[in-house]
Amino acid sequence: MGQKKLIRFAELSCFSNVLQLPENMAGNWTHHFKNENPLTLELACGKGEYTLGLARLYPQRNFIGIDIKGNRIWVGAKKAIQENLNRVAFLRTQIEQLHEYFAPNEVNEIWITFPDPQLRFSKAKKRLTHPRFLRLYQQILKPSGKIHLKTDSPDLYRFTKEVLSMYQCNIIADIDDVYGQTVVSQELSIKTHYEALDIAQSSRIHYLCFTLPEQIAGVEMDLKLKEAIRYELER
Repeated sequence: MGQKKLIRFAELSCFSNVLQLPENMAGNWTHHFKNENPLTLELACGKGEYTLGLARLYPQRNFIGIDIKGNRIWVGAKKAIQENLNRVAFLRTQIEQLHEYFAPNEVNEIWITFPDPQLRFSKAKKRLTHPRFLRLYQQILKPSGKIHLKTDSPDLYRFTKEVLSMYQCNIIADIDDVYGQTVVSQELSIKTHYEALDIAQSSRIHYLCFTLPEQIAGVEMDLKLKEAIRYELER
């Protein structure tokens, strides 16, 4: 590990806005923030650009950026401290462990910004909009809590739309080309490091906002989804 990373990891343990695999946090985020503001999560937040951007827009809400990479979290946490954004925190953990850190109905909104699209067929279950993750989000979201996806991957965008249709989710917004709009909202104008890189080279950004049904279909529907993915790849 490089010297720079070692220094950052050492500093992380001293940052009051960074929690690394904490215990007994589920249901206790109001105590951490010392307020009862609505809570928004950014999953796989990287350097936290969206977490910070949303916090600047909405001073009456709390925001938590979640990622396993401490070196990346350090960047966002440092900026939050420098800007006195006391309603921002960063949680270092795996996305699969969300239910261990948040109680039922504790989260108001979730943002998924430029996640790894996991394009290989064998990796489909790792896509953060796969139903196995939607079931996880449902455990912690308030009823009708919104989930936002912003991606430069047309494959992930199409996959997510297929999931939302098959699992009877309610689509609130579906924008195929964010910057092709006449007016772009402040929320969608926030840019991450990866968006600027345009790794997918798609020349457009896709956005979906949706809510989950009361009950998400189970394994039988997952098998149908798997076959739909296979069919799409073989076309």
